[in-house]
Amino acid sequence: MRFLNTLSGRFLLLTAIFVMLAEVLIFVPSVARYREDFLISRLERAQIASLALLASEEIGPDLEQELLQNAGVFNVVLRRDEARQLVLSSDMPKPISGTYDLRSSTPTTLISDAIARLWETETQVIRVIGDPVKMAGLLIEVTLDTKELRDAMIDYGLRILWLSLVISVVTAGLLFLAVQSILVKPIKRVVGHMQSYAAAPEDANRVIEPSSSILELREAEETLKLMQTQLTGSLKQKERLAQLGGAVAKVSHDLRNILTSAQLFIDRLEMSEDPAVKRMAPKLVNSITRAVHLCETTLAYGKAEEPGPTLSRFRLAEVVGDVIESERLSVGDSQISFAEDIPDQLMLRADSEQMYRVLSNLVRNARQAIINSGHPGEIAVSAHETDDTWILRVSDTGPGLPAKAREHLFQPFQGGATKGGTGLGLTIAAELIRGHGGTLTLEASDEAGTTFRIDLPRGGVEKA
Repeated sequence: MRFLNTLSGRFLLLTAIFVMLAEVLIFVPSVARYREDFLISRLERAQIASLALLASEEIGPDLEQELLQNAGVFNVVLRRDEARQLVLSSDMPKPISGTYDLRSSTPTTLISDAIARLWETETQVIRVIGDPVKMAGLLIEVTLDTKELRDAMIDYGLRILWLSLVISVVTAGLLFLAVQSILVKPIKRVVGHMQSYAAAPEDANRVIEPSSSILELREAEETLKLMQTQLTGSLKQKERLAQLGGAVAKVSHDLRNILTSAQLFIDRLEMSEDPAVKRMAPKLVNSITRAVHLCETTLAYGKAEEPGPTLSRFRLAEVVGDVIESERLSVGDSQISFAEDIPDQLMLRADSEQMYRVLSNLVRNARQAIINSGHPGEIAVSAHETDDTWILRVSDTGPGLPAKAREHLFQPFQGGATKGGTGLGLTIAAELIRGHGGTLTLEASDEAGTTFRIDLPRGGVEKA
């Protein structure tokens, strides 16, 4: 019963019903035509028997009876002209119950007579009149019983019925496969997109991309895309309006960090006569540019108009290099070393500015943790790729996260690991990675150090 509640099941059932209905509409005229052919064949055989009598002057009773049996009739009348008739006759078991003139029968008459014959179970004797073959006379008339006629019609009807059943099953099966391929699979694909989007409506990568070649389905996909896009914007608007205070704190946190980096560059420019000043100038420009960009998007965030990630391909090693060089300036004389294990040709498709913010927050948290421990340490950033995922790790040899920080990880104002920390760095990083359709997780944290892992889906991002 569950199968019949599916689109495929109902289509299969309706197809079988409609094909059978069409076969029934064909069946009735076919049986009527078969009855007419049967009677005509009896007239032809009776005409041959009559011609045998005509060719012989005298014929014995035994031969006459044999001719009638071969013709399948009781009596034969062949009128060749107005003056002469040739007759073969035998005793009839019953009186004649009806006369059928095939010379003037219409399709409607033939169909009604055929239905009546199938309906009548009692054997009767009927008279049949028709035109002789090859114009061998004016008319031919025979009498015969209906048992053989009815049996032949039933046998023919059953063969037609079985053939119709086979045709119905084959046709329904072919149409079922066609509907599965043309309609059901595309519909299931749309449903799959809807389920995927429902699982994470804030992920812009899960918005459906219309691809169907069927006009109606493509229109449905385009409408769904528009609805999902509007819904994603609406969800962001409600979330950000509800957390406006937290949003401003997040922006202020990143703005403070970026401006701190810029200030360090400025201090270096002011105090040093080193020729390296020219090399540092681009770094200063980049930091100030990031600060300006973040300021420009502050109001947009409050209005829930902050754009999603701007995806482009870039070398990850360059972004990691900028982050680490900035942190090296902040380290000063602290005994902290940095390590990079990034394939030089590893290309990410993501928002480079947002990835800079994510890595900067993670590296900065690691630096602060090592400094607070009072011991030397190392911060390492590594990355590799699989067939469907980019995997990044930020590790440190610090003291590990406190239990409270691990319990409230990624929660603003609760997940801070250092005294005076707000915990916003991890919250911002997790939100930015989530916007890319990826995940930020704590892979390990103990007395040997802490490792954060970033997973970015390659397939989902490349389709965006």
